[in-house]
Amino acid sequence: MTAIDLSGVSKAYDGNPVLIGVDLAMEEDEILAIIGPSGVGKTTLLRLASGLERPDSGTVAILGTPLTYVNGRDLPLKRHMAFILQKPVAFKETVSENVAYGLKVRDIDDTEDLVAHALEAVGLAEMGDRMATRLSGGEMQRMAFARATVFEPSILLLDEFTANLDPQNVGVLERAVIAYQRERNATVVIVTHNLFQARRISTRTTLLLGGRLVETGPTERIFEEPEDERTRAFVSGEMVF
Repeated sequence: MTAIDLSGVSKAYDGNPVLIGVDLAMEEDEILAIIGPSGVGKTTLLRLASGLERPDSGTVAILGTPLTYVNGRDLPLKRHMAFILQKPVAFKETVSENVAYGLKVRDIDDTEDLVAHALEAVGLAEMGDRMATRLSGGEMQRMAFARATVFEPSILLLDEFTANLDPQNVGVLERAVIAYQRERNATVVIVTHNLFQARRISTRTTLLLGGRLVETGPTERIFEEPEDERTRAFVSGEMVF
């Protein structure tokens, strides 16, 4: 089954088109990278895929069921997903309490083992009692990943989630993404400016330019043997914006 299916999706802000007729299937059990220069609509595409925003036209389906955008009706579908932003927000509580939040809103009471496992996966096993607001930027993002995955969502959406982090934290998070995807056979969709990151961790890559998808395919082919000249120019660094 396709995890998220965008069909003919368009979106404009203040009359300015951002996405135009996008068709994209985000398949189960894959890591899909969405690449492209700034301002081409990558984050908008991710927000539409998550149901945070409604398209002006077209449909978005999650696990085969179209979103209705009726208050509360789409919640069961959205609870299959987690969304990690570039700049996470922490509650003024401990790291463990932050990570446990998604379990508590799902009325899961026995949280200790699940939280411990999620923190261990990102190298924060010894920081559960620390106040989350005192974490470094990299530690904060690692906590956000633990918080997003502790309830084992089948779809994980990542928006530039390692931007501006040092290589050590980037490495920890990339390994956590790969391990989580393999462990849960999850669908992971990552928006990234980092072409090296896309190549390291994704199984499939799509290039977005001018609000349209240019080319989608296996990551190795996109980088080594792209079919579209614009893709070749972009991944080789020859395309100037």
